[in-house]
Order: sequence, then C-alpha cells, then structure tokens
Amino acid sequence: MSFAMNSNHFENSSTTELPRVCPPNPDAVRITYKASPEDFVVEELPLYEPSGTGTHTWLWIEKRGMTTHAVTRTLAQKLNKNHLDAGIAGLKDAHAVTRQWITFENVTESPEAITAFSDDKLKILSVTRHANKLRMGHLRGNRFVIRIKSERTASSQTILERAQHVLAILKERGIPNYFGEQRFGNAGTNAAMGKLLVQGDVKGFETAMAAAGQARQARDRKMRNLIVNAFQSELFNKVLSARMPNLGILLPGDLASLHRNSAVFKIATEEDARREQPRADAHEISPSGPIFGPKMAQPEGVPAEIETKILNKAGVALADFGRKEAEQQPGARRPLRIFFLEQPDARIDNEVVVLRFALPSGAYATVVLNEI
Repeated sequence: MSFAMNSNHFENSSTTELPRVCPPNPDAVRITYKASPEDFVVEELPLYEPSGTGTHTWLWIEKRGMTTHAVTRTLAQKLNKNHLDAGIAGLKDAHAVTRQWITFENVTESPEAITAFSDDKLKILSVTRHANKLRMGHLRGNRFVIRIKSERTASSQTILERAQHVLAILKERGIPNYFGEQRFGNAGTNAAMGKLLVQGDVKGFETAMAAAGQARQARDRKMRNLIVNAFQSELFNKVLSARMPNLGILLPGDLASLHRNSAVFKIATEEDARREQPRADAHEISPSGPIFGPKMAQPEGVPAEIETKILNKAGVALADFGRKEAEQQPGARRPLRIFFLEQPDARIDNEVVVLRFALPSGAYATVVLNEI
C-alpha cells in the first residue's frame, strides 16, 4: 500500500494483498460476485426501531443500481424537500440490492402516496414516523447475503468447503477490521490525495483533482473530508497489518476497545494485560488502532512505537490532521478486529455458494471475501 506519486500518477491503495487471518489456500481459485445486483444483498440492522409517532417520516426502502445519495435526491424531489436534509445511517453499495432507512421531516404526503413512488430501481417497502432524524452511524450493523462463483472450473463444493472453513476461523479469532477498497475511491488514489491536504498542499491537491477530472469537487468540504478520511484509513490498515496475526493479544500500553459500546481504556502494565486477556479471549474487548488526529487517545509501549513508526514513515504528524485544509480531523480509535453479529452461514443454492453473515457498523464484507 503506497501513496508515492509522480506529477501524473498516484499509486493504487489496494487492500487485496493485506495480511490475512486464514492461511492462503495453495489451490485457490478466484471467485466472482456482483455479477448482478441480486448477487450482493445488504440489509441495514437498525440501532433502534422507529416509534410510529413524531414529525420525522421514516422510509424503509430497497434500491437496485443506485447510490444512497441518488435515492435521497430522488425522494427529496418527490417530497418537495432538500436532499441535504435527508437522514441516513450509512451509505450502501450502488451495484447491489440494499435495504435501509431514509428519513425526512414534516412530510405531508400519505404513506400510500409515498409507497406509490416505487419503481424497478427504488421500492418504498414501508413508511412510519419517529421523533427524531436518523443520523449517520445510527445503525447496529449490516446483514449480507452474497452469491459467489468460481472464475474457473472449481466445483461449488470446493468453494463451499473453503468458505465454511474460513467462516469458522473468523468466528473464533475475529475478523481484521480493515477498511475495504471502497474507502479509497474507484481508482484507489483518494488516500494519496488526502495526504496532500494533511500536509497543507492545497495547490497540489487541486492539481491532482483536476487531473482526475474532479476539479469542480476540489473545494467541496464533504469531498475533502472523505478524501482525508481515506488517508487516515490507509494508515489504520498499515497499523493493523503490523499487528497481524495476533489481533486478539493485548499488549502493555494498548488502548483496548469494548465491543458493546466502543469505549476505550488503557492497558497500562503487563499485569493489566494478563488480567484483561480473558475478556479479549471471550470477544468482549480487542486492541484498538488509530484514526490519526490531534485529539486521538494515544497508546504507550510497543503499540505506540508501531503507530509512531507508521506515522513518521508517511511523513506527517498528528497535528497535521487538525489543519483547516484537512477539515480539522480530531482523530479516534477503532478496534483492530470485529466479530460476526449473527451465526455466519455458507451453503449451495442452485450450484452457487451463498454466504450469509452480519457485521457491525463500519465493517466491510469484502474483508471476509478476501479471506475466502
């Protein structure tokens, strides 16, 4: 994973070759998915259910071949609302069948009229109300149903056995909480451009955006924030890679993340690490890694050495992420591993292997697929 560049090219920030939990299969075959939207189904797992009363209308929608932003614009136009006022808990893949909540305040149309907006790409499955707007991140996770096929002649049974083996290992040891390739843009170059903003090189960033055909978006704060986040994500992936394969082992100086509420606490000494390790083995806590920023809680000991080395090699400092040009990123901690929210499953359906699993908010299904 490199963000070295020359005047005309940024290197791709690929995640496919990152260290994995499961040993590579010597007889591996490439698998394909998303041959059609129906091959990749995602359903939002809400953090809470709407109450049925309130000034905010909640729409449970199903979309095909559309981005979440395209859906909010379509619905806003039909409801005579500003699409920027839409409430969503997360963004969902465009090339997939996805179901999620979208909210608007003070909608006057009846549920029957709203449901009638449905077409082949966008279906309004149900309409209800709640007292507040849905906010980004207000979801427990996502449930995935993914159909995978071999690019060659490997039998479905061979793929099924590999999938079942991998899912069992990940269930026990945890899933590396890598940011997936979607985080880095279609060309995989967002991290490199985000580094320019963190370094305060606005001119270089605008030149790179123009070269990518995105000159008009170079001054968009949301776009700039997204691109800086990609650089933070790349650095997190590097730290996670350096901690592989022992993502469940607590080290003195670690900042442990509590899985039930994301609270972070310090493992100050070797005695603390020994005392807390049974909780890590029970999947209650895990070591955390950095989303670099000046207000981020910092570890000590070996974990601090790893993070400092990666930050120094990138040629930036914590304070740089607080620049105005970088949209003043405060920083945060993120667990190095996550666990399935439901019992994972793999089975054959009409000669195709179908995977079913659920992941916490912010996790990427492609990480599980890379392990398989």
